[in-house]
Amino acid sequence: MKLVLTGGIAYDYLMTFPGHFSEHLIPDRLDRVSLSFLVDSLTRRRGGIAANIAYTLALLGERPKVMATAGDDSEEYLAWMEEQGIDTSAIEIIPGESTASFFVTTDQSQAQIGSFFAGAMAYASQLSFTNLDQRPDLAMISPNDLEAMVTYTQECRQLGIPYFYDPSQQIIRLNREDLRQGIEGCQALFSNDYEFRMIEEKTELSLDAICASVDFLIITRGEDGTDLYTDNTEVHIPAIKPQSIADPTGVGDAFRAGFLKGYMNGLRLERCCQMGTLAATYCLEADGSMGHSYNFDQFKSRFQDHFNDHGELDQLK
Repeated sequence: MKLVLTGGIAYDYLMTFPGHFSEHLIPDRLDRVSLSFLVDSLTRRRGGIAANIAYTLALLGERPKVMATAGDDSEEYLAWMEEQGIDTSAIEIIPGESTASFFVTTDQSQAQIGSFFAGAMAYASQLSFTNLDQRPDLAMISPNDLEAMVTYTQECRQLGIPYFYDPSQQIIRLNREDLRQGIEGCQALFSNDYEFRMIEEKTELSLDAICASVDFLIITRGEDGTDLYTDNTEVHIPAIKPQSIADPTGVGDAFRAGFLKGYMNGLRLERCCQMGTLAATYCLEADGSMGHSYNFDQFKSRFQDHFNDHGELDQLK
């Protein structure tokens, strides 16, 4: 299966706060929030949703293609991506622009507050599926420049390319109609539980209405596991307890990569979710969205410690 990943390529600036954000919020003053947190640490790492998903897919033996824009400070980053087994041929460098940047602070309960600067990502709408050397069998449309996200969903419908839709951080900025069209035209919707509540409120679509319009819906719920919805069934996939917790940044992206590995190889949806769950756990145990490292044989061995796959993963490369 030929897969194209769209979304951001970014540098992540990761900070840790030695307390709890919730202790500093005054309920009757939320309309006048003015907070500043003194952080313990700051590190810069490679990130961006499309790149994060691609990295974990490469660990799992795939060679995913990323269609995205990056700044003229990304030469080393893109060379590194190629070394990891990621196809960067559809990435365009925007002269005079810096690569997107994500600034996020994590507290002791793993809650996060983040800000994102688009930089070169603001030019992503200049890219098009029509310019790819091969039409993909599946596209992943992740948070990106707003115009690009809307254009990509329209192109996929026009070209007959099935797509998975993950609006997440851009739910706030997408207008109601664009968000609804993105959902109603997709094959599958990915969300976490908090984001899904935002989707319901903004689109005025119920859980049942969304399930009726997509082939399947996946809602991740952190330590409470994952729920998989199809038109008439709901399956719960429990979380895997991590050996340690280092950093939640990129955990959702790793889940999507693990899921995609199974989906691209024809496994049933519940098994794909189980693979996503383990991939997310690996990420949670490492610093940064690409701090984890393993090969597919190691992944299979750990997977089979938690799930009886009846030898299905042994048939995959």
